[in-house]
Amino acid sequence: QVQLVESGGGLVQAGGSLRLSCASSGRTQSNYAMAWFRQAPEKEREFVATIMRSGDSTDYADSVKGRFTISKDNAKNTVYLQMNSLKAEDSAVYYCAVGGTWWGPTRRISDYDYWGQGTQVTVSS
Repeated sequence: QVQLVESGGGLVQAGGSLRLSCASSGRTQSNYAMAWFRQAPEKEREFVATIMRSGDSTDYADSVKGRFTISKDNAKNTVYLQMNSLKAEDSAVYYCAVGGTWWGPTRRISDYDYWGQGTQVTVSS
């Protein structure tokens, strides 16, 4: 069983920055990638970014490309999301996920097997 614990969320003004962290524990054979998704009120959960556990392949949603950076520390089983130039529309609950596919980065929610409890990010305009 894999457990994920997110941290780093909070309230920030537009244009500011936040860094989210997600520490994972436990083992799974399907640990090919770690990813961040987000869900705003009354909206569906959406892909934000993903990084392969082996190598450095990444993928970003167009809405965050150039502003967010995903990184990892395999030794600590931790993934990070550095969020810069935050906008009001970035406000959401951010979820960390583990799973993915062996052939490369994936944006599909169904490809991820384990999820964190979420951390709230609120950007005031």
